[in-house]
Amino acid sequence: MSASLRNIDGQDEASLLREIQNALRDLRFGAVEITVHNAQVVQIERKEKFRLQQPGNKAG
Repeated sequence: MSASLRNIDGQDEASLLREIQNALRDLRFGAVEITVHNAQVVQIERKEKFRLQQPGNKAG
């Protein structure tokens, strides 16, 4: 099952794809969630996690 990218608030498919690419850019740990309602993208949410090294663990 798939949803098509339709115009929303004056945005075309290329604009929506650029927004998704921007949300993914430089993301190392996390998720990008795309919410679709009535076959239209209504929200793009980026959740980013920062992994901290625990004391005593050395990188390398």
